[in-house]
Amino acid sequence: MVPTNLDSAPVDVAFSVALKDATQELHDAAERSPFIGRLLGGELPVDDYARFLAQLHDVYEVLEEAAAQLADDPVAGPFAEPALTRLPSLTADLELLGGAGWRQRFAPTAATDALVDHLRATCFHWPGGFVAHHYVRYLGDLSGGQIIRRILERVYGFADRYPSGPAHAGVRFFVFEHLDNGVQFKKRYRELLDHAPWDAAERERVVAEANTAFRLNTAVFDSLGG
Repeated sequence: MVPTNLDSAPVDVAFSVALKDATQELHDAAERSPFIGRLLGGELPVDDYARFLAQLHDVYEVLEEAAAQLADDPVAGPFAEPALTRLPSLTADLELLGGAGWRQRFAPTAATDALVDHLRATCFHWPGGFVAHHYVRYLGDLSGGQIIRRILERVYGFADRYPSGPAHAGVRFFVFEHLDNGVQFKKRYRELLDHAPWDAAERERVVAEANTAFRLNTAVFDSLGG
């Protein structure tokens, strides 16, 4: 069973630490997805990688729409940092890998549709829910995503495939060119989590929603691995 109860944690444990600990099991399960393992092993064609990016495009489209709507919200707004925006980079990668017709070639899976529907039902009206999904996706992209980028560049040889393309062609989604210092940004992000004005009950809800986010994202990976 995945732990969500924070009551047993010492009172001096920062919420960012408690959140990480409470979601670690499902975080690890997502990393062990067979699809991700085969992708990072270079066992899949590039089209399967493009299909993966197309699913993310649908997810970030909703997250960034919610971020724009919640920009002035006192709780969610500070997390909605414009420098994190991923849609332009995702679109550039997909146009490079799949051509102008990538939307027709790489349709969303049922699991992606389920995640998108959940995001629309959650993120626009509940700041804590938005933060939970934002945390799972963006902080993951800034952390493990950087390792994934380097592996993908190596195993798929994008620099050789697209010698006249832009820097990091094919993996621009993982490059946060508008952040001056990713390490410092992640530190500030965790400080935002620690100081969010949530009581114990709301923190429990945010933890539970972050675990839901991991489950839904893992389902997307599994739907591609079939």
